[in-house]
Amino acid sequence: MSEELDIGLGVLDHQLLDSEGRRCGNVDDLAIEGDPGETAEVVAILSGPGVWRARAGFLGRIAASIGGGGRVRVPWDEVAGIESHVRLKKKAGDYRLGRGDDRARRWIEWIPGSDR
Repeated sequence: MSEELDIGLGVLDHQLLDSEGRRCGNVDDLAIEGDPGETAEVVAILSGPGVWRARAGFLGRIAASIGGGGRVRVPWDEVAGIESHVRLKKKAGDYRLGRGDDRARRWIEWIPGSDR
């Protein structure tokens, strides 16, 4: 992905979709590398409750505790495209994404319309 993009508007907090179109999390943070005086480069997407702890203060720490505190790092070269969402090249399970949804599915699948 070589196009210029405003990371704050174009990626952060956007929905992650796997290669099958499954919603599997959000872009909670980005790993950016670059030494002083060099161009900074996004190297990975960070997702999961473990990221909330650092990003959202007290409420983030509570949510991270409830959510299990896990953090997933998806290499930036695994991004297939960016639209109103961020599409990944592989299935959610290949990245260890969507596990919270899998656990919650049994509790909400009986609700009418929950399969949309």
